[in-house]
Amino acid sequence: MRRFTNVLTVLLGVFPLTFGSQFLFAGHTAAPSFGIPEWPTGIAAGYFAVKGIRDIVLALNILALFALRQRRSTGIMMAITALAPIVDMITVLSHGGPAATALGVHGLTAAVMLFDAFLLLRERQPAEVLEPVHS
Repeated sequence: MRRFTNVLTVLLGVFPLTFGSQFLFAGHTAAPSFGIPEWPTGIAAGYFAVKGIRDIVLALNILALFALRQRRSTGIMMAITALAPIVDMITVLSHGGPAATALGVHGLTAAVMLFDAFLLLRERQPAEVLEPVHS
């Protein structure tokens, strides 16, 4: 189960890096998959950079904690970070976007993140091995 959790955690860290980068460097091509029908243009298109950076920073936080072998901290960060796709889901639903995208993309992402957080948080720390003292 630990290997599955490792793979899932890394994937949940890498995926936001990829679509965050898409929003940052080519927001107009990534925007339709988000689920909001009308996208900002002109000066309001700066939203793409904000969303891209948000996703990249959240991903880097998760990956950094995981790389430092802070599994419990990674689980806590993963649970907190799951708020982002939850709010994205609510945003899509409240702005006339398709429910299938809101639930199937953002809702499912949040559910998988919370599942991974649960797996990370329920792991037991390995017992510390004590060396015998020789006199």
